[in-house]
Amino acid sequence: MDLPFDGAISRYFREGAPKEVRKAIEKAGKDDILTASYPYREEIKGKDYDAQMAALQIELVKMQADIKATGKRVIVVFEGRDASGKGGTIGALHMNLNPRVANVVALSKPTEREAAQWYFQRYIDWFPALGEMAIFDRSWYNRAMIEKVMGFCKDDARTKFFRQLPEFEQMIAEEGMVFVKIWLEVGRAEQLRRFLDREQDLLKQWKLSQIDIDGLGKWDDYTAVIDETMKKSDFKHAPWTVILSDDKKRARIAAIQTVLNAVDYKGRDKTAIGKIDAKICGGPKLRPKG
Repeated sequence: MDLPFDGAISRYFREGAPKEVRKAIEKAGKDDILTASYPYREEIKGKDYDAQMAALQIELVKMQADIKATGKRVIVVFEGRDASGKGGTIGALHMNLNPRVANVVALSKPTEREAAQWYFQRYIDWFPALGEMAIFDRSWYNRAMIEKVMGFCKDDARTKFFRQLPEFEQMIAEEGMVFVKIWLEVGRAEQLRRFLDREQDLLKQWKLSQIDIDGLGKWDDYTAVIDETMKKSDFKHAPWTVILSDDKKRARIAAIQTVLNAVDYKGRDKTAIGKIDAKICGGPKLRPKG
């Protein structure tokens, strides 16, 4: 089988990955958690996950009905390292929602005209109207992190972004929108394991991009810009919720619980939503160092 990008991920695993990362992947069983600091050693059991998710899906449908009936506007931003589980988590959140009410926004590279606009402008075009929910699969935070690490923006443009960001997100709050920012944090070994899995799986190869390949050896660079971004953008009016996502299923549950708790909707059943696992879900301080 021909591997995407000429097998660049397998080659990095053999030749470029830190020794401890390579060993962790080689020794691990299918359901083992690779990150030593993660509070669980194995993934959640399938039956427990299915039971919790079934109850959460009912709550999501109730939330959607209330959003439409009352004219609420909801924005949920998902950010995280590559392969942190954004797509799967968004899929679990959106699977039973009406796309006319809940729209997933995953913008590609800006067009020439978009690149000439005010940076935030193309994102605003996708903001929800009354009775709608917008779910962003990556967002304006591209400028703070990916664009910096990959050299896609100049430092003065990024400085301007951070200067305008507080007021931009304050305006979202003042408009009365429900605004949720979720950061999915995955460990280095788990990230590489997921990349290797994607490389080998014909059904997942489409998920890989040149940016994934170019970023393989830039873990520390990303850590630095993520740390900086969290410090500069964890606002009282727009705080970050950090979810440790080495276990994708636990992360999906915590993310959906976070959204359901943020929206005050008719018939909300707190027992069905359940208590968020504070071991894997909290503020930016939950992120491991390095």
